[in-house]
Amino acid sequence: MKKTLVALVAGAAMLASGSVMAQKVVVASPNAPAAIGPYSQAIKAGNTVYVSGQLPLDPKTGKMAEGSVGDITRQSMNNIKAILAASGMTMDNVVQATLYVKDLNQFGEINKAYGEFFKDGKAPSRVCVEVARLPKDAPIEISVIAVK
Repeated sequence: MKKTLVALVAGAAMLASGSVMAQKVVVASPNAPAAIGPYSQAIKAGNTVYVSGQLPLDPKTGKMAEGSVGDITRQSMNNIKAILAASGMTMDNVVQATLYVKDLNQFGEINKAYGEFFKDGKAPSRVCVEVARLPKDAPIEISVIAVK
């Protein structure tokens, strides 16, 4: 019992000092738009991937996707899907999503397009908030957290 307690205390001290932590790995995919600032497309720490907010940019042209808000939502989701693939994960690994939208009146169409990426009742937890403005005046930005 005494040895176990000492090991637990030593382990807790190492964690508190920051000497033991999950390795931080940058995840990048050429099939998603490059970061437009000082951030990474995603960071993998242990078995968790944190995908930065994805605008509906076409990775080939760097331009904003066109079409309906559903088409635009699909572009952001496809960018996320490409980044997750680069980390060895799929949309099934997503446990949490955050959607930032400029117009909640479009929620129904956004929700329908977003839902196409999650099948068999495996949709993650989610937050959806209306915002005044997004980078590049995008109508939507989506970020996710995935766990393997």
